[in-house]
Amino acid sequence: MARAITENFHEFVLEIETETPGTYAALCGLTSRGINRTSNMSTSEVPDCENEALPAAVERAVQSQEVTVSGSGVWAQTSHELMLDWWYSGATKNVRIKNTKAAVGDTEIEAGAAYLVSISNQAERGQKVTAEISVEFDGIPTRTAKAA
Repeated sequence: MARAITENFHEFVLEIETETPGTYAALCGLTSRGINRTSNMSTSEVPDCENEALPAAVERAVQSQEVTVSGSGVWAQTSHELMLDWWYSGATKNVRIKNTKAAVGDTEIEAGAAYLVSISNQAERGQKVTAEISVEFDGIPTRTAKAA
């Protein structure tokens, strides 16, 4: 029996381009992160031409696709100004998701321009300030395969 090869939390990384073009930094403090890939579908009802009394078949097609990223954790001082500047700018930043344990030739990085759609901070007495973020790619990210 062969066991599945898995990936640990620290091998699945969300990085944001810094003020130095081409340089990326992992967002500090996140204790949960996820990526969602969604196909938005269109449907058409197609009748049976020989017997219109029969129910129509529903045919589907991918109308569009989108990729979003979510994260939550503690609000780290090292990411504070970067995140606030990004949100207040209303502009995109280059973002990449890295699966560092990808096999050679498989997708290791999904990267592209993205919007910081939301930041939510919470604080409870006696606890650290926490945050939840939502990031949405502007278009479909570029996939880069892991090199040998």
